[in-house]
Parts: sequence; C-alpha cells; structure tokens
Amino acid sequence: ILYKIKGYIMIILTKLPFTEDALEPFISAETIQYHYGKHHTAYVNKLNEIIAGTEYENMSLCAIIKGLQGAVFNNAAQVINHTFYWHSLYASTSLPNGGLLEKINNDFGSVDNMKEEFIKAGTTLFGSGWVWLVREPNGQLTLKQTSNADIPMNSNLLPLWVCDVWEHAYYIDYKNARANYLEGFWNHINWDFARDIYEKNHDNNHDHYCQLMDELQDTVTN
Repeated sequence: ILYKIKGYIMIILTKLPFTEDALEPFISAETIQYHYGKHHTAYVNKLNEIIAGTEYENMSLCAIIKGLQGAVFNNAAQVINHTFYWHSLYASTSLPNGGLLEKINNDFGSVDNMKEEFIKAGTTLFGSGWVWLVREPNGQLTLKQTSNADIPMNSNLLPLWVCDVWEHAYYIDYKNARANYLEGFWNHINWDFARDIYEKNHDNNHDHYCQLMDELQDTVTN
C-alpha cells in the first residue's frame, strides 16, 4: 500500500497474518509481542533511519538487498526474513499437499525424512540464523541453513518457508530447548503458502519471490 506524502518510500511494519495469541501454546502472545512488536519493529525503524536521504530510499526491499552487505543489507534482509517467517506459520496443524507433497516425497524420500532433516538442521545451526525450505536452480528441494541476516536469494535459491532460530523467536517459551520449538514449528507450517510459491514459480525466477515479498511488505510514501 503506497501513500504519497513527500516523495520517498518508507517501509512500515507488515501486519501479522494472525492474531497475537493464534499460535498458542506453540508460541505465546508474549513472545509475539516481543518478537514482532520489538525485534521486527526495530529492524523496520532502523532501516528507514539509515536509508533516508540515500540512493536506497526509493527502492523496494528486494532491490535494496541485491549485491549489498553491511547495515543496510542486515536490516532490510531481517525485515524480509521476519515477514516471510510470519507467513510461513499457520495457526492450525496442516500437511503438505498437491504437487509440493509429491516433490517432497521424491527429493526427501518422505515427509518424515524431511522433518528429521529439518530438526537436525535447526539444532545444529550454530548461533543465530534461519532454516529454509528452498528450491535449487535445478529444481530440487533442500533445507538450507543461513546465519544472522543472510537470505537464500543471494545464493540463487527460491524460499518456500522459513523457521527463525534466533533465540528471541523461542526463548520465552522454550528457554534453551530449541529442539522443542522446532517440533512445534513443524506442526504449524503454512503448507498452503509454500505450495502456492512452489506452483507459481516453475522457472525458479527469483523475481517472482521479490514480487511476492513486495506484495506482502506494506510501504508508505513520504
């Protein structure tokens, strides 16, 4: 959504696709209040602060992060990562379906095998980061670990869903029991969201991902 006020684009915090308590008991409303209301908000505010008056102030988030590193990249990527994370979650338990389910069975052997690989990827990721289900340029589905603010698009991978394994995503509810958080995440994956991305992007064109993220990301023009 764009509002013309003075001429430059301001990134604003995207609304959650669910209520703060919708994921309980998997994720508490308190965690959402801190994670979304404090951490995600801080990345949005910091990004707007550091791009004001620069060449980046009129760019979309995806345009900002292409080929960039440093503070601008870190904050822009974290805005994108968090927005994608919220949409990767679903209040009720769901299961992979359609062509995506067939592809999972083909590339991982079974959904259970994929879950096992996901839990392993999440528990072995050192420090802070993310675990993504991605499609590689050759079409194969894999699980990808990224550290800090890194984003799969920079490795020519198409994300289908992501799990946030920074401590602020789970520490209030799970303390240091990351594996329990990962088990809960698996039961709340938004498989319809992932399937839609998979089915609409057969050519692995990452511009489709950028278009999706720009549609999900609310912006306002100042």
